Amino acid sequence: MYEIYLERGAEKDLKKLQVEDFHRVISKVKDLADNFRPSGSRKISGSKNDWRIRVGDLRIIYEIDEKLKIVRVMRVKHRREVYR
Repeated sequence: MYEIYLERGAEKDLKKLQVEDFHRVISKVKDLADNFRPSGSRKISGSKNDWRIRVGDLRIIYEIDEKLKIVRVMRVKHRREVYR
């Protein structure tokens, strides 16, 4: 089981979400502790440990550290804004 850490940027992004989106995202983030590469997750090209998962039009960008058993959630944003 992996530990989940939220970066400050991800915390700010979560505060801006509507309630129903917030609950959907949080359930996906909690699931990352047991399965850090769920079906539908994609590796971000050009990076070593960065992954993304879709939650509707939102994207959760996270990093996996397999040695320390940590999943670090970096951003949670709309798909058109997250990659900027």
